[in-house]
Amino acid sequence: MNKKNIIRLFAFCIMLFSSGVSAQNNTSIKNSNTLDRTEGFTFKLNNHVTRKKVSFKNIYGIMLVGDLYMPKNISNQKLPAIVLSGPFGAVKEQSSGLYASEMASRGFVTLAFDPSFTGESGGEVRNVGSSEIFTEDFSAAVDFLGLQPNVDREKIGAIGICGLSGMALTAAGSDSRIKAVATASMYDMSRSISRGYKDSYTDEQRRKVIAYLSEQRWKDAETGKKASGFHEVPLDEKGNLLKGDRVLPEQLPQSPDPVLKAFFDYYRTPRGFHERSINSTTAWTATTPMSFFSFSMMDNIRMISPRPILLIAGENAHSKYYSEDVYKIANKPKELLIVPNADHVDLYDRMDKIPFDKLETFFKANLQ
Repeated sequence: MNKKNIIRLFAFCIMLFSSGVSAQNNTSIKNSNTLDRTEGFTFKLNNHVTRKKVSFKNIYGIMLVGDLYMPKNISNQKLPAIVLSGPFGAVKEQSSGLYASEMASRGFVTLAFDPSFTGESGGEVRNVGSSEIFTEDFSAAVDFLGLQPNVDREKIGAIGICGLSGMALTAAGSDSRIKAVATASMYDMSRSISRGYKDSYTDEQRRKVIAYLSEQRWKDAETGKKASGFHEVPLDEKGNLLKGDRVLPEQLPQSPDPVLKAFFDYYRTPRGFHERSINSTTAWTATTPMSFFSFSMMDNIRMISPRPILLIAGENAHSKYYSEDVYKIANKPKELLIVPNADHVDLYDRMDKIPFDKLETFFKANLQ
């Protein structure tokens, strides 16, 4: 891959902004109300499942909000359970809720939650990303699930989607109550943010990004406001930093990068748009990357063993290497499942692509 293509691929943000860009045959979000939705969810609730909104605090006192999914007519049974979150910048009404609804129809109590500072969860300032706090949020979700009367607290697993996959694995590395963990379209956000796509940042570029983030801290301190900006800071071909205040553009430019198009087609169209989703409407705080430069993830991944790991990635996903690299370093038992003819975003909501049968088998075998 040449330098130009690396620059174009390594973040959501590449080629996202072009002032005055016109687009032909674009699907914008203006007509999103033509999609029949229930309470803002981007998917239909499984007919065999109930859903209710719940709230619980993490160890830092931040109130988290989630949706609890349960199979209908379970009476007094104690069932295995799964906590879910992701993607990074999404909300529980999007992909994680779809996964939760489907897994609940297969006999699990599931909890899809908004991480701290995002969606309906608490935390100030809004739209802040934190490798450590988002990891804690998974353990807080385990706390909540384990106290539910229909949950067997010895049978709790976790699913992380996209950028929350790294947090799910990191949580499992230090929280043995998570008995099995699966990821879909995994991203390691600390690696991606601090090193670029496929570790393409040079040391000089990393220093340049750090200098920009440090200067932004001064600006935020002086104004008393937290500016928005790219969480994965791109550079142009001359090595200049690119800045912006949205993850995704209002409209898709002509001849877009295929990775950009895949994200746009989910977050910015009726297929997956949600007004509370950072990826649909806005951006993270500009200084969010500082946390991810400071703290790597999954340093204790080998401690998950002998609890099992299932890594799921699309055959054509630009992010596939994250799952492949984690598979190499994790101890057994572990499994890497590559989904044929699937890209990164297909595993957000394409029911014909997401291997739910495999997920059901994996968790039923390992939550017993």
